[in-house]
Amino acid sequence: MLVGIVGKPSCGKSTFLNALTMVNAKVGDYPFTTTKPNRGTAYVSSPCVCKKYDVIDNPKNSLCEDGIRYLPISFLDVAGLVPGASEGRGMGNQFLDDLRQADVLIHVIDASGSLDAEGNQIDKGSWDPLKDVSFLEEEIDAWIKSIIMRDYVAMMKKAAAEKLRFSVLLHDKLTGLAIKKHLIEASIREVGIIDDDFNTWDENIDALITTIRRKSKPIVIVANKIDQPTSEEHFTKLQDKLDITVFPVSALAEVFLRTEQEAHTIKYKQGDSDFTIIDDDNLGDSKKQLLKKIKTDLLDKYGSTGVQDVLSNVVFDLLNMIVVYPVEDVSKLSDKSGNILPDAYLVPKGTTAIELAGKVHTDFAKNFIHGTLAPSGRRVGADYELQNDDIIKIVSAAK
Repeated sequence: MLVGIVGKPSCGKSTFLNALTMVNAKVGDYPFTTTKPNRGTAYVSSPCVCKKYDVIDNPKNSLCEDGIRYLPISFLDVAGLVPGASEGRGMGNQFLDDLRQADVLIHVIDASGSLDAEGNQIDKGSWDPLKDVSFLEEEIDAWIKSIIMRDYVAMMKKAAAEKLRFSVLLHDKLTGLAIKKHLIEASIREVGIIDDDFNTWDENIDALITTIRRKSKPIVIVANKIDQPTSEEHFTKLQDKLDITVFPVSALAEVFLRTEQEAHTIKYKQGDSDFTIIDDDNLGDSKKQLLKKIKTDLLDKYGSTGVQDVLSNVVFDLLNMIVVYPVEDVSKLSDKSGNILPDAYLVPKGTTAIELAGKVHTDFAKNFIHGTLAPSGRRVGADYELQNDDIIKIVSAAK
């Protein structure tokens, strides 16, 4: 699973990535600070089954604190997008190419309305962030369309000569964008194109591209800098006008809180609605005033900095992921070395036992025999659909 962080220059993408991962991606207030994609790993939280079974776990591929399992997610923060990117303006070609493998897009916008279309500073509140939402969707649609139209005439001729379905040809054409065939087929049905009649393709091609983009690269909106004076009005407008989820966020506040937490001046955990000062002497007056402002203008008003809310929504609501725990010993809930609940995997809802076997090791899927659920010992077949918090042993002929 790869999550792309997108948006125009200087909107706070790299700060948002820092807030998620604390990787210290280069941050600046001028266009194209990010010229190469920044990668990072964030952790989404889910209640761990260790509490349910009253065991002390030994996580290897994730973390567990106080009964909460933190599972890694890969993120990519790409170069800022400007209008005309699909035609090569700005860092457009690189931006779009970097997004090919993304499963979902987090669009960071400046909710304060203080940046123009190019990411340049202007008077606060003078820019409508709705324009940012529209142009990003339009640029991605134009990018997908440019890929399709390069060989569109040839595709039609091939369809007529070989009696091929449009979905087959499109999937071949868009395979580099990691767009699944079933999403293309669903999009074709939704817009009313007849898959095996190329005479119906032309008039619906733009609607089809937009539908494919919505299904294959879903977007959530991060209304960043929500604690600025001009942001609330824009945030309300975004909520009213858009049919996709909009989150109020202050990435900079999250970075500040996490930095102070690591310095042991405050007690704070990502996603919390409050913090506790534990080292008043080493804070200083300016930091105390900033903490007071974060408390009143952000945490009390919105319940959190919003960063963890975005991550949880993307993983569990938008991508519909569940958590499963592969083990070797179903009675002890452990691996061969005795580590209890060592691994936790995020998998899409509907994942089967044999598909999980392939994620653990390709040979396990090739030589799959059955699965055994823990702690009941119930045997399940290859087509068993995993449920959230399942603990399962994969029984395979592979050594």
